Amino acid sequence: MQYLPNIAFAIILAAGVGYFARNIKKLIRNIKLGRDVDASDNKPERWKNMARIALGQSKMVVRPIAGILHIIVYVGFIIINIEVLEIIIDGLFGTHRVGLSVLPESVYGFLIGSFEILAVLVLVAVVVFWLRRNVINLKRFKSLKGWPKNDGNIILYFEVVLMCLFLTMNATDVSFQEMGAGNVVSQFIAPWFGDNAETLHIIERTAWWLHIIGILIFLNYLYFSKHLHILLAFPNTFYGKLTPKGQFNNLEAVTKEVKLMMDPNADPFAAPAEDDNAEEPAKFGASDVMDLNRIQLLNAYTCTECGRCTSECPANQTGKKLSPRKIMMDTRDRLVEVGKNIDANGGEFKDDGKQLLGDYITHEELWACTTCNACVEACPVSIDPLSIIMDMRRYLVMEESAAPMELNNMMTNIENNGAPWPYNQQDRLNWVNE
Repeated sequence: MQYLPNIAFAIILAAGVGYFARNIKKLIRNIKLGRDVDASDNKPERWKNMARIALGQSKMVVRPIAGILHIIVYVGFIIINIEVLEIIIDGLFGTHRVGLSVLPESVYGFLIGSFEILAVLVLVAVVVFWLRRNVINLKRFKSLKGWPKNDGNIILYFEVVLMCLFLTMNATDVSFQEMGAGNVVSQFIAPWFGDNAETLHIIERTAWWLHIIGILIFLNYLYFSKHLHILLAFPNTFYGKLTPKGQFNNLEAVTKEVKLMMDPNADPFAAPAEDDNAEEPAKFGASDVMDLNRIQLLNAYTCTECGRCTSECPANQTGKKLSPRKIMMDTRDRLVEVGKNIDANGGEFKDDGKQLLGDYITHEELWACTTCNACVEACPVSIDPLSIIMDMRRYLVMEESAAPMELNNMMTNIENNGAPWPYNQQDRLNWVNE
């Protein structure tokens, strides 16, 4: 009977970690639906970006209030969860605060004391975040309705509950309180629970179990939440764009055509060589998530819906329909839908008559973009909404000839006159005499 709690703990731990691993496997499969892309260059710079942006939170503090509060929550939550290691060891082997048997009492007390101070700071930060979202109602959060709005609040509630359980667990642990080291916050909470040893033990054990179960639930909730960025921010910043923001990639098929046109030895009238093993020509641009590359799909999963990109977007600020945040959310929603389609059809995607272009993202949104890169610069985790917009524009222009009239006129003028204006070359300098 004495081993039943340990067995129950092992089963709960295995179930929680197993379900999480299963969902992560699905996530990786969904990302791999995209086109492969080589991002193996400049590894030292990529590691540096990951350390600076994802770990160091360098782009968060551009907006100081939200940035500092986010760092408190981020650091606090990560460091406090170091204590989860102790809980896991205690749960599996039936020990109690195994850290005391490994570390000197002063060191252990310093660590737990730091955790308690951080827990209080996290609670304060979470309250401020909740007020910003629900009372102050900042402009960039107003457009979030339904699940996106509720998801942000659920995360905040999770963090409040977990921090309170941690402090309650410490406050009702009689041996820990008697030690008098590390209880810098919990010593003031302890009197709330009385001095009955049996009652305190029940409360402490209940808080202990709820704390670890809550962490496992939170871990598995991440897959369904925008807070997946807690994990994905690291690979996303590692694979972030290193070239100048204004530099666009060239399509290989178009590059070959241009080189052929510029080759003085090429016969423009020669028929292309027949090749029985030739692959079907690649689609120009992207109309659905499978046409995007894997980094773009990783971007979609990493988006935390903070809205910094949209709040910086000049098109959005002037009332246009474009929202870079919505572009990323729509891409993720479509990718999740495709993943569910694959799950429901035995691992194979069955055409559902939908695609990202048109069913999720409209032509109007795409053509409202000024390609200024403000959204890319603003993102705290190196997400690139512009690359998705440009790939979908390419599809419209090169596959469907569906560019706006103004753009078609400009391209026709360039083709005929060598300039975007509707004047032939002989008339270009007529303005001098006016």
